[in-house]
Amino acid sequence: MTVMSGTASRIRSTGLPDLADPSTVAPKDARQLSLLFFEQLGVLEEGTHEHSYARNTLIEMNMSLVRFAAGRFRSRGPEQMEDIVQVGMIGLIKAIDRFELSREVEFTSFAVPYIVGEIKRFFRDTTWAVHVPRRLQEARVQLAKATDELRSRLDRDPTVRELSELMSLSEDEVREARLASNGYNSSSLDAALNAGQDGEAGLQDFIGVQDGALELVEDFHTLAPLLAGLDERQRQIIHMRFVEELTQAQIGERLGVSQMHVSRLLSRCLARLREGMLTQQ
Repeated sequence: MTVMSGTASRIRSTGLPDLADPSTVAPKDARQLSLLFFEQLGVLEEGTHEHSYARNTLIEMNMSLVRFAAGRFRSRGPEQMEDIVQVGMIGLIKAIDRFELSREVEFTSFAVPYIVGEIKRFFRDTTWAVHVPRRLQEARVQLAKATDELRSRLDRDPTVRELSELMSLSEDEVREARLASNGYNSSSLDAALNAGQDGEAGLQDFIGVQDGALELVEDFHTLAPLLAGLDERQRQIIHMRFVEELTQAQIGERLGVSQMHVSRLLSRCLARLREGMLTQQ
């Protein structure tokens, strides 16, 4: 952990250490120090020098979260990486301004969905040449993955029927997704790149296989603060239904309420979580 050099580390009146260069603090130390800074940020008056110091230090200490999230989009090209990091910083600042220690959620778990969501929003707003419905944007991504998979498996371009079977969509929906792709500004997988001594190679040679588990981890990170925002009874119902896998009738017996009442409570909770997940995307 790096602190200002001198005869002794100067401690501010707030009890916060005066860090010489917060951006050099190791991630492990940053997690521990962030708790201290968030505690003080909650009691310091906005607009004061101490409040600005605590907030700015939190931003600099947690820049590694932005670099970590931005690394997922490395395939976009080095020319866009600076923009991606800058946009990710906006997400980090939003997370810092909205984080509350009372949530009992680690700041890293709370911040990553904000950062990734801001980056995705940047791509959604800047990479489509024409307005395309969200449904078709998602289908385009699914189409690209399915095309790559079938092309490598069949050693040729897949037919609409083959894509339809793999994607579990109708052939008309596949054609619609293909048409929507024309509104996206992206490089061809066959685009030639300078590979140095090995000559030219296609862009597809440098793109790895998408790990579906990463999307699941991201969903868990997004869901954690939303679950923390539910009251104790709502969390209990979610736990009994999806962790203990109890039926609504069994949950009603435990809580001493009717199955119909459990159904209404569960629907309300799921609607709230679903709305929160969509907002963070």
